Amino acid sequence: MQSGQANAPAPQDVDFETMHLQVGTRLQLITHRRIKPVLHFSSLVGYVKDEYIILKIPMESGAPIGLAEGERLTIRVFSGIKVCSFACTVERVFGRPLFYVHVSFPTSVQGTSLRTAMRVKVDLPATLSGSGSHGKPLACTILNLSVSGALVVSPNRLPADEEQITLQFALQAPPDDQEVQIGARAAIRNVNVTKAADDTDLFTYGMQFTGLDPVHYTLLQNMTYEALLENRQKIV
Repeated sequence: MQSGQANAPAPQDVDFETMHLQVGTRLQLITHRRIKPVLHFSSLVGYVKDEYIILKIPMESGAPIGLAEGERLTIRVFSGIKVCSFACTVERVFGRPLFYVHVSFPTSVQGTSLRTAMRVKVDLPATLSGSGSHGKPLACTILNLSVSGALVVSPNRLPADEEQITLQFALQAPPDDQEVQIGARAAIRNVNVTKAADDTDLFTYGMQFTGLDPVHYTLLQNMTYEALLENRQKIV
């Protein structure tokens, strides 16, 4: 459960696949019309490798921002442990009712590594279950979460010999915020005991995921990326 910031190395060339782009992936679209670049948020609609990428046109004050064919853009994506960026140009703009834009496929992608254990502060209801709980889920709350693990707190003590557990919780999946149930196998790495306001014991468990569905991994990536871009105070 390290919380210190690691030194980030200089950007390096990475493969396009390093970005793990999927439909609905949240990304940052940067325009360069002024002296200071302007940041907007968009999401991926799709792409044809080596030809073009389709993005949703960012909205501002309820209206799509203006984009012109040939305009230079920078796209920034969080891949889970890297912030990746690439330059592109607007190839075609689709207005109402689609509000899509085709941009050129990148000729190169730059990636800057972030610390693997980057976590996001959350307050998610969840349950813990394992062989020692005799199949009965124990209520808990997730305090922080990442692609590699979680910190949870519970008024219930897990059996001392419990090494592998399942953490069950729900996340909102883009682009329509559909609720997705996640069941992640995890190993308990540390346990702390504190006191609640009513002087009862609270058990805090540091967990490392040992089995995570690729789709669920992507959801956690997107959650971390949005927190990194929109509210860095949520980053642990």
